Amino acid sequence: MIKKAIENLKITELNQMQHAALNAAKKGDMILLSPTGSGKTLGFLLPLLSLLDAAIPTVQVLILVPSRELALQIEQVFKAMSSGFKVNCCYGGHQVKIERNNLSQPPAVLIGTPGRIAHHLRRHSFSTDTIHTLILDEFDKSLEFGFQEDMEYIIKQLPALKKRILTSATKMKEIPGFTGINKPVEVDFLENITNAPDLQLKAVISPAADKLDTLFALICKIGDKATLVFCNHREAVDRISDLLWDRGLVHDVFHGGMEQEDRERALLKFRNGSHRLLITTDLASRGLDIPEIEYVVHYQLPHNEEAFLHRNGRTARMHAKGTSYLILTEDEKLGYLKQGPEIEELPEKLVLPKPTPWTTLYIAAGKKDRINKVDIVGLLLQKGELAKEDLGLIEVLDHSSYAAIKCNRIERTVQLIKNEKIKNKKVKIEVSR
Repeated sequence: MIKKAIENLKITELNQMQHAALNAAKKGDMILLSPTGSGKTLGFLLPLLSLLDAAIPTVQVLILVPSRELALQIEQVFKAMSSGFKVNCCYGGHQVKIERNNLSQPPAVLIGTPGRIAHHLRRHSFSTDTIHTLILDEFDKSLEFGFQEDMEYIIKQLPALKKRILTSATKMKEIPGFTGINKPVEVDFLENITNAPDLQLKAVISPAADKLDTLFALICKIGDKATLVFCNHREAVDRISDLLWDRGLVHDVFHGGMEQEDRERALLKFRNGSHRLLITTDLASRGLDIPEIEYVVHYQLPHNEEAFLHRNGRTARMHAKGTSYLILTEDEKLGYLKQGPEIEELPEKLVLPKPTPWTTLYIAAGKKDRINKVDIVGLLLQKGELAKEDLGLIEVLDHSSYAAIKCNRIERTVQLIKNEKIKNKKVKIEVSR
């Protein structure tokens, strides 16, 4: 089953850490330590396949995560494995009613944030009698976010627990006793050289008063490549965003002060190429499924080395290469950098990056309306008269779906399909703003 899952994921070879995690998981409890972007999710999901029993109709594995975005990412990876086992997500900002309906036909694997899972346990939304495996992903981050009380409560409700797996991208001095982890095998790849990302560090020197001009010039130099710009506070994200829009630079923003729907849409458009520039806080530095980011820009320097590493972990993931830019004032130094980064010169003549060829189509129907990707592909290719190369990434959420379409085709496509039905139901279809 593991071999088939790897084929379904279109992976030719597991990395060293994933092989080690598979072997360690057979021996009992496990602590998996590996850098951001190294493939930890597969390191703990693949061992589950030999533990799940198709004859058990209730929850068998519980995965606790610190953020809703990470929960959704793990769910996507598990679904892509096509194991035949049901998986569901529970997290704050998601409708409790939908989650309770999902749990009425329990999944084999349940993923959720501690607060929301604790909420369902107090309301007896699902039985814990058959949960034999607990995974605490990004465990240190869950503690940092103040989830200890909820996690402690949840673990006390798991009477049949046999296996515990903790994962983290940083080493903890001490594992809290409430986890109940017993003589774990530690898989530590934090210092592993073969796992080190192929990352170039570069710096741009800027007067403090001209940092925004410097950022603008740097983005013009980078051009139309996928880029994350990190700030320390959401207020800075919004302020920089306003100023960049004034200069005609198309982009999106992502931070904890946004509505969940807006956050999901921002990530979705970044993934599908409708936006190639995302201004964000450290919320986007861990656990988000954003592939193929070539550039990371530190507009404001992170407060510590750990945050710096996690930000940089968004690029140069797995076998890819990446560049991390620091915007520094003349006298600014990073104590945790062992050697100074290469200084990058910016062009005098600035040219705005080429516009992306993609834009996003919104369809007001999703999984809960029994809509799937095949339905959407059929509608867009047949009724919308699109060629395959004009259609990009499609994502189907609970009550909405999004498809990347070439900008030069989308207006005509919307006109052709605006009165069409999907699964015999007329739905709202428009360009996503």
